[in-house]
Amino acid sequence: MESGVADLRKILNKASTRWKEQKRGTLLFIDEIHRFNKSQQDVLLPDLETGIIKLIGATTHNPCFYLTAPLLSRSQLFEFKALSKKSLEFLLNLALADKERGLGNYEAKIDKAAQELLLDICEGDARRLLNYLEVAVLSSYQENKQPLIIGIDVIENLIQKKTPRYDHGEDEHYDTISAFIKSVRGSDPDSAIYWLAKMLAAGEDPRFIARRLVILSTEDIGLADPNGLTVAMGAFDAIEKIGMPEGRIPLAFATIYLCLSPKSNSAYNAINKAMEWVEKKETVEVPQFLKDTHYSWATKLGRGIGYLYSHDFRDAISPQRYGIKPGTFYSPTDHGKEKEFSERLKYIESLRKQNNPMNISAEDSIT
Repeated sequence: MESGVADLRKILNKASTRWKEQKRGTLLFIDEIHRFNKSQQDVLLPDLETGIIKLIGATTHNPCFYLTAPLLSRSQLFEFKALSKKSLEFLLNLALADKERGLGNYEAKIDKAAQELLLDICEGDARRLLNYLEVAVLSSYQENKQPLIIGIDVIENLIQKKTPRYDHGEDEHYDTISAFIKSVRGSDPDSAIYWLAKMLAAGEDPRFIARRLVILSTEDIGLADPNGLTVAMGAFDAIEKIGMPEGRIPLAFATIYLCLSPKSNSAYNAINKAMEWVEKKETVEVPQFLKDTHYSWATKLGRGIGYLYSHDFRDAISPQRYGIKPGTFYSPTDHGKEKEFSERLKYIESLRKQNNPMNISAEDSIT
């Protein structure tokens, strides 16, 4: 990973010579390949194309975020998953028994409770497991100078604070916030609170979480509970004013409130449909009667003529339309508070007809 372009060219030249003289390919292993810049990655492409080298790149980061598209398109990606508890237990027993490469000479054993705790805190990471186990055995051996049994107190003293597996700005960051949002959307408070706790324990910016709750309160709760936005904004404001660790409480409050609120994405869908219309279809001209009339020549140009002032009609509902056919974008649900809005919309439409005894044309402006 410390090789520059010149160093890579030397290696690739040797590989090319080996291929020409001996018809032998070269296996090139690059550790921490995510550290390679674009120039370093581009140098690899010609010899990858010809098959002179077989490249194996290792990284603890998502290569999709770091490798160039040409290099990715010539690669196969293999993702290593966290080890299962069963696999970790196998490695633990192997390490305790192996006298050549492990800790077998210390004749150490680990009780069941300590083993369970150790397997839990390692979170599928074999390196972390072996490191913790080695420190536990060596520290206990120095104190006892005899065959020993590692108890849960040793593991608890060794692990003062568990750090969740989490990488800021990469897979764990995006996957965890995704799980959090989907849990709230799916009305599962326990799962949502867990993902929230994981992010906070890993040091995630609480303002980032609060911003996502504000977005969710309008995208997924929406008009089914308009108070959701107030709650989310209140949590955001509380984070700004009181900070952490107390800020976890208003975040939890808002999370559970939004989880248990009725859900509607009608506002989200409405603006998306309208934006798509604006971007892809013919622009709707503002009807003459709706145009601005604040300047002296406006009336002479016919602007504002025919506009019906809403407050002159029953319940301030005029029979007039305002440019777009009803139902084009907004389709109310019958969830929570929005059921009342849906009924209100029906009432408005019926009132438009009742308030039009002279059969004033309201359709000329409808698209």
